[in-house]
Amino acid sequence: MIKKALPMLFTLFVLLLPLNARADNVTSTAKGEFGFLTGFGSSFVGFGTTQHQVQTWDAILRAGFFLSDEVGQGSWYQGRHELLLELPYHLAVNYGGRSMVGGYMLGHWRFTSLDRVVPYVLAGGGPLFVDLGLPTMGTKLCFSYQGGTGLQYLIDKNTALSLEYRYHHISNAGTASPNEPINSNKILMGVSIYY
Repeated sequence: MIKKALPMLFTLFVLLLPLNARADNVTSTAKGEFGFLTGFGSSFVGFGTTQHQVQTWDAILRAGFFLSDEVGQGSWYQGRHELLLELPYHLAVNYGGRSMVGGYMLGHWRFTSLDRVVPYVLAGGGPLFVDLGLPTMGTKLCFSYQGGTGLQYLIDKNTALSLEYRYHHISNAGTASPNEPINSNKILMGVSIYY
């Protein structure tokens, strides 16, 4: 399912890029952002000690707050720190509509040296209520950590489209036994509005 969706997502992302848009890199001066991401994820049996394949449709609401002015001007790492707060909803499409919901806090570094293309890296995590019905997870209160990278494309002065990859881990952090983790790869697309 994921392999079939990736080419379609990439094509949609490219088609939505208005090549004649004029935009300054608002990420070098903005105070924050509001955004929405959606996409697909899939865990892999044998990736770490993952025993079950879980395929998800993901929807994430995001609020970002820049913590620094632009630093490293003229260097390859020119950019800004941002704190992201996210409300994720993960629908397990191969588990009868069971779902996961929680909250994430992520550190985010935006590379701001380009005009309209903004690469970034992120890492963080948070608590997650997991209702997959897997007795091997030990408890419904779990925790997630994740890291990823992505690109944003500014389509106008305050709006950007994004394409993002995340490695996503869920486990109960040793608070219950058994403790099977769900290790997943996620591809997400979204839109952000800067203020």
